[in-house]
Amino acid sequence: MAQVRVVVHGRVQGVWFRGWTIQEARARGLTGWVRNRRDGTLEAVFDGTDEAVASMVTACGEGPPAARVIVVEEFPSDESVDRTFSQVPSV
Repeated sequence: MAQVRVVVHGRVQGVWFRGWTIQEARARGLTGWVRNRRDGTLEAVFDGTDEAVASMVTACGEGPPAARVIVVEEFPSDESVDRTFSQVPSV
């Protein structure tokens, strides 16, 4: 099992990135959360199997069709997460 926190930079707000992330994470059986940040980035925590987490991080490098991802930063995480994947309030 693995858990990571990612920060996605680029045109990632106003392009349905959060909704896309929820769908993609749930399809992979991941738990965690996603939110927008005031600095224009998107942040998420993915928790699940090593393979599913790695696949989701790779997918974030592309995002939904209208997104333009510049870079995905990845950090280790040990945050307590719910048993589902959801959107949380922006910060």
